This record gives sequence, structure tokens and C-alpha cells, in this order.
Amino acid sequence: MPGGRPRSFDTDTALDRALEVFWRQGYEGTSLTDLTAAMGINRPSLYAAFGNKEDLFGKVLARYLEGPGAYAADALDAPTGREVVERLIHGAVDLTTGRSTPSGCLCVKSVHAGGPDAQAARQDAVAARKAGEAALRRRLEQATDLPSRYAPADLAALVHTVTDGIAVQAAAGRDHEELARVGQLALRALLD
Repeated sequence: MPGGRPRSFDTDTALDRALEVFWRQGYEGTSLTDLTAAMGINRPSLYAAFGNKEDLFGKVLARYLEGPGAYAADALDAPTGREVVERLIHGAVDLTTGRSTPSGCLCVKSVHAGGPDAQAARQDAVAARKAGEAALRRRLEQATDLPSRYAPADLAALVHTVTDGIAVQAAAGRDHEELARVGQLALRALLD
């Protein structure tokens, strides 16, 4: 039995375009019309290739974490705990204030989605944030160069709070230079 028609679009390109729309407009602010227009496909093609809006968002979120947001996972490979924290904070500033990307963070924006239609997207984003914080806590438990005044779990939560705050401020219009200064202040407060 023959399969359906071959796709007339590149799924990776379509996902990249959907990522940009969700990142710029948030889950709730993005309509199927916005997505199909940006992706250059019609609704039946979107459903056939990616499922519904929630399913597409899940794929986009994974793509974000493996692409633009990968700096966070990469930071965990730094040789010292201090460098891990520095890379996370500097990476948050760079990502959320990028000249070629939307301001803010897709995960942070999605955590704030509040309507009933956005609950699945919100839960996906919350789960991603929790997984990131847990990975950071595990990495900080191995570090021997951090101030002893912080329990690794508390420091991981604090670093995530700082990086989330950077993302919120970037979405509100603060520029790279301002947030880089804030990041430096946070690093001094956390690590000195």
C-alpha cells in the first residue's frame, strides 16, 4: 500500500521557523495561521508532519534546548563549578539579547503561559526548567571550588533564578550591555 505524498517542504527548516514564531510571540500568542505562514505550509501538512499545536511546540522546545539553548547543557562540562556558573549567566545574557534571535527565552516565556489551552506547553517548559536545574545541582555537587555557604541545590536554584530574571529583563527590552553588567554583579555576589 503506497504511503502519502512526499513532503514538499524541509521539516528542519519548518521547525526552525516555528521555533522563531513561538520564541517571539510565546505559545499563547501564536496561532496556527502564524505558524503555517511562517513555515510555508498549510494546516493539513502541519498536522501530518508535526501533530497539533501542542505537539509542534514540544518538538520546537526540544529543538530550542538542543540548539540555541544548548549553552546551558554545554556549561555543565566546564572544568570548575565557578566556570559552570559563569558560563550559564553569560550564556543567558548572550542568548536572550541576541541580535539575530528574539529577545528573552522560549522556556521562560512558556512557563508564564497561563490559559487552559497553554497548560501542556507550560508543563513541557516547567519540566525542561526542572531538568536543567536538577542537572546543574548534580554538577555543583561535584564542584570543590564554590563558596561553602551554599548548598548545591540552593545555588542551582539561585543561578536559575538569576538566568530566568535575565531572560525576563531581556524580553522587557534591556540590552546586552545592561544585562552583562547585571550578570557580572550576580557573579560577584554568588562566587566571591
